[in-house]
Amino acid sequence: MHGYMGKILRVDLSSGKISSEEIDPQMAQEYIGGAGFATKIIYDEVPAETEPLGGDNRLVFMTGPVTGTRFPTSGRFVVAAKSPLTGMLTTAASSGFWGVEMKKTGYDGIVFQGKADKPVYLEIVDDQVRLQDATDVWGKDAYETQAILRERTGKKRVRVASIGPSGEKQALLACVMNDAGRAAGRGGLGAVMGAMNLKAVVVSGSKKIRVAADDFLKLMTKEVIKGIQADPFTGFFTKWGTAFSMDMGWAAGDVPIKNWRQGLWEEGCVKLGGAKMAETILKPHTAACHNCPIRCARWVHIKEGKYSYEGPGPEYETLGAFGTMLMIDDLEAVSWIGEECNKFGIDTISTGATIAWAMEAYEKGAITKEDTGGIELTWGNVDAVVQVVEQMGRVEGFGALLAQGTRRASQKVGKGSEEYAIQVKGLEVPMHDPRCYHSMAVNYATGPRGACHVQGGPYVVEIGVITPEAGLTHRQGRFDKKKKGLAAKAHQDLSAVYNSTAVCMFAAMGIPPSHFGNLLAITTGIPHNAQTVLQAGERIVNLQRAFACREGITRKDDTLPKRLVTPLSEGGSAGKAADLEYQLKEYYELREWDENGIPKKEKLEALGLTQAAKDLHT
Repeated sequence: MHGYMGKILRVDLSSGKISSEEIDPQMAQEYIGGAGFATKIIYDEVPAETEPLGGDNRLVFMTGPVTGTRFPTSGRFVVAAKSPLTGMLTTAASSGFWGVEMKKTGYDGIVFQGKADKPVYLEIVDDQVRLQDATDVWGKDAYETQAILRERTGKKRVRVASIGPSGEKQALLACVMNDAGRAAGRGGLGAVMGAMNLKAVVVSGSKKIRVAADDFLKLMTKEVIKGIQADPFTGFFTKWGTAFSMDMGWAAGDVPIKNWRQGLWEEGCVKLGGAKMAETILKPHTAACHNCPIRCARWVHIKEGKYSYEGPGPEYETLGAFGTMLMIDDLEAVSWIGEECNKFGIDTISTGATIAWAMEAYEKGAITKEDTGGIELTWGNVDAVVQVVEQMGRVEGFGALLAQGTRRASQKVGKGSEEYAIQVKGLEVPMHDPRCYHSMAVNYATGPRGACHVQGGPYVVEIGVITPEAGLTHRQGRFDKKKKGLAAKAHQDLSAVYNSTAVCMFAAMGIPPSHFGNLLAITTGIPHNAQTVLQAGERIVNLQRAFACREGITRKDDTLPKRLVTPLSEGGSAGKAADLEYQLKEYYELREWDENGIPKKEKLEALGLTQAAKDLHT
């Protein structure tokens, strides 16, 4: 097969059996790869009500047909499982170089099942696949693990995806880390890895990735790079990283402040922004992902003081989660806290959001100093946050409660604290406010993995990115009432395509579906056009929804915390809030889901999802 290596590796950790299977060409046509393949495998193999941290779950690592090619931003891969945080099928994408090296071993992906009787790691060096003893690296952080296993393999080009202590102890906020600070970050997939006693996946490959029409891919690549370099929006990412969203977002009201309660904090946002980072701690670097002309990754050097370190710098989400959400305006401290999370292997968005919940609970008396073990969990208290992150990363003390996320923690604490647990279906809301960009309201409420800004980012329609082939023909006003359901549906479908092809959304969102069809055709040799591409995205999203419905998710769960539909009194979106009920009605009609949010039988059958139709409509 072109584009694909043609094989998926199967690893049964309980028995130690390792096997491989060929990729079904029909699955390649209908699900593309990456998130699509992972979704299909998990839906078919993980029955309803499966315990996410039990032996019947599946943990899938999957590349896409474009991964490792000359196409820009093609370093991505996906990790997927039934999430222990939400109970839904969750795919999480990461970048860097691990996916490319994985594919060069000759496999497009790996499916893990079962549980090893002791800590192990999987080592793949071209045709040699072995389970190795990981006892000596169990307990070490993600960075230490990567360094030790790279050296042990003895190859020049080795990449490691691993968990840290939080994953080992099955913290529900645990990530899978690779290439230093890259993360498959949301939904607790690191906990699934830890429950399997799987510490790491080590890959080193030398096989060539062959495409169907390399001359055409070369031409397309040149044109896409020209477009990226000419686009001012992507230029912001190059100059300031994703942190520029802090500089540009606060005035519009996009940046969450003090656990989403405050609409304006100009001074703090400026101190945390990409411009300030560039002026102070940013270091010239070569930290870009594979074949990436955008180069949004940051490398920072804090030369002295208690937060001194050199390494990956914080993304916007981390700056929001540990900065504005907690009322901390110390850029060096926030950077260092984010780096500690990387080492522990714990999701910065959910970690910061959970601490923000705890701070509000402490402020309002639902949590006391006795509960925290003496930690004064007050707004802006950096030392307290450092202590709590350490505990969360090690799943110890008060941090053991917070490592379960806001939904479970608030349910255990009670006393009204559930009201300020800002999550959807168990997943903490990322750092973009749906009161600022109203399309994000229905997007968060219906997102395939809960509240998410990267598996559906319709706010780009409100800042001027239109996609006529997907029905998005004009820039929407931020506070428009109509068409938000359309924007959410279209961008959820498109995001599924991006994560299945395995390219970065920062490059992909400017490429129309018909051009994606061309990209897939010249890479794989499988004919595609705008219609087949959009239908593939729709198929993947509907299958993810069918999994959620099979687990009991319905209309009652497609909602937002009251706070996010209550207008703020200040800031760039003061007095504004989305009409979620209107948006949901529009969205369900476009999706062809019934009034309970369940995909209709006819829709599922039209997408070829016959088993899902039987599961939901017996």
